[in-house]
Amino acid sequence: MQNPISSEKTTALEARMAALGISECELLEKFVRGSGAGGQKINKTSNCVFLKHLPTGVCIKCQIDRSREMNRFLARRELCDQLESIRDGKSSAKTQAIEKMRRQKRQRSRRSKQRSVADKRQLSQKKSLRRSPASE
Repeated sequence: MQNPISSEKTTALEARMAALGISECELLEKFVRGSGAGGQKINKTSNCVFLKHLPTGVCIKCQIDRSREMNRFLARRELCDQLESIRDGKSSAKTQAIEKMRRQKRQRSRRSKQRSVADKRQLSQKKSLRRSPASE
């Protein structure tokens, strides 16, 4: 089977890792059994990649693809993303998406609910005034 990752992507990732100061000797890499859907294939093979950057302690677990090599590549890319977000002091897109979902699911306050009901009532009254007069 041929390598699923092109040589250009591999060299670009190596350059990105070098720019961030990440070397292969600083990485602890383990292959573990994945979880979730997949049946017998998931239960028998260890294609989930666990990657730990020893100096910072950042851990990545990647099981996006069925291929172990692809998961190794994706885990390293995810590690670079995390270290860049830590270095720049901003939250990653993934963290922002999680935070947005948390805010959306949060229960609304009593005052907010009351305001919403009052707005609906006011709109209902306005619409009732638009009706044509009933014929008698």
